[in-house]
Amino acid sequence: MVKPASRTYSQYSLHALELLGQTVRQARLSKAMTTTDLAARAGISRALLQRIERGDPGCAIGTVFEVAALCGVPLFDLEPRQMSRHLALQREKMALLPKSVRGSSKAVNDDF
Repeated sequence: MVKPASRTYSQYSLHALELLGQTVRQARLSKAMTTTDLAARAGISRALLQRIERGDPGCAIGTVFEVAALCGVPLFDLEPRQMSRHLALQREKMALLPKSVRGSSKAVNDDF
């Protein structure tokens, strides 16, 4: 499938991204970190960090979450220990589902 040139996003998603970006920026400033410092710590470019803080929807979610975590922005209402326990419970629930629902966990052999 061809990747579309542009993607449409709901207003809700755009507002949520903008809010998260502003929250990250405020947390960074409250810790007296420069964009250069935080970008280096996250292993990303300063330009990508600025896009995250603007709420650009094209940024990888893993990168956005890592930057938020480095700034101390809570992503969920759970503490880290609670999150691990909650994740373990979710995995247990998934194990109870039939294989047709869980999907394949077979590793792909890509040795040519």
